[in-house]
Amino acid sequence: MDLDEFATTPVPADRSVIWWKIALTNVLFSVCLPTLITGLDLAVAAPRANFLSGVIVGSLILTFIGIWTSVLGCRTRLSSYMLARIAFGSAGSALLNLVFAFSLLGWFGVNINLFGDAMARLCAALWHYQGPVWPIELFAGLLMTWTTLVGLRAINMLSLIIVPILCVVCALMLLVSVKHGSIVELLRRAPPSGMSFGDTVSAVVGGVIVGAVIMPDTCRFIDRAYGAVWTAVLTYFVSGAAVTLIGGLAGLATGRAEILDLMLSMGLGTGAFAIVLGGSWVLNSLNLYSTSLSIGAAAPRTHRGLTTMVCGVVGTFTAFMQILDHFLTFLFYLSVVFVPIAAIIAVDFFLIRPTAYLGSASAHVKPVEPAALLAWGLGAAVAVLGSTGYLRLSGIAAVDAMLVSGVVFMALRFRPWAAVTESV
Repeated sequence: MDLDEFATTPVPADRSVIWWKIALTNVLFSVCLPTLITGLDLAVAAPRANFLSGVIVGSLILTFIGIWTSVLGCRTRLSSYMLARIAFGSAGSALLNLVFAFSLLGWFGVNINLFGDAMARLCAALWHYQGPVWPIELFAGLLMTWTTLVGLRAINMLSLIIVPILCVVCALMLLVSVKHGSIVELLRRAPPSGMSFGDTVSAVVGGVIVGAVIMPDTCRFIDRAYGAVWTAVLTYFVSGAAVTLIGGLAGLATGRAEILDLMLSMGLGTGAFAIVLGGSWVLNSLNLYSTSLSIGAAAPRTHRGLTTMVCGVVGTFTAFMQILDHFLTFLFYLSVVFVPIAAIIAVDFFLIRPTAYLGSASAHVKPVEPAALLAWGLGAAVAVLGSTGYLRLSGIAAVDAMLVSGVVFMALRFRPWAAVTESV
């Protein structure tokens, strides 16, 4: 097992992976059940113009964010949590990384819970299984934990097999959908009024933006910036937009409001099985992988393999407790407040002090970077207020948070204010 995943050091050049293999891994952020569900929900809630433009604009925003975070990882060869350590300081980032790990571990448990429920329904429909859900969840937790223990190379190899299968399933969904009418005719079935353009974009962006924020975790293994750019484009603009639109068209074609019922009614029971098993397997392995990296960055003396096993067990047994429905709202807001971190790191690297992230300089960081913490606090507040509807600037909460934190950080870093914040 490859337990040395360079959680606290730059990835050596000889450990690079060809960019398209990393891209296939990241495509799982888009070619999965949640993205299909997002498309289905938006198509029946938003007018045709808002649905189409919202998906396109939302995908462009995700692509833009994904490009700068991917290039960051590629150029520095550092994980997103080590990047946060440089931007926020060793002590300042430790708490952020531990809370981020808690958030990702919570989502690991949520996804196992969702996986177990979906698999139980599919097994009942396909093979008349009427047994309990917990054995399915236990199997899923063990499988995902083992895959994460092997390392990113195992996740890459798994993606090489699963991503083409999931793409075929999505293509079949589109083919079955157009049998009910052309794409133009299907889009005419969208409601004449409903969800606004801003809310539609927010739904597209908000569901997967944390994945865009942590893209350095995988893209640090890419040795050329163009590969990192293509990874982001394929993940969010090509596959993300396509799968969201396919989910929406399938919903309009069949009139079904639930994605598994929809796929079963289309005769895609095996395809639904592949989407649920394959997509969840890789996606949750990536969640657990990022969790172990964040803990490793916050507590460098921990053993990654042991950390992964403990987190996998905790996340799996959390799913058994059936308390995750009450946990979802908390996890959502916890995830949202981390979005401004990406803007602060990007501004710091691309505009203020790029040399601090390169070579031996990355090992020498201050205990606390007050400007980064202040900017993050304001950005996080904007994210929470925007998500609850109390504050809207652009109409997209995550984008508002990133813009505010980025601008505030630049202002605090601008002389003579930088001298004041650094003395705090």
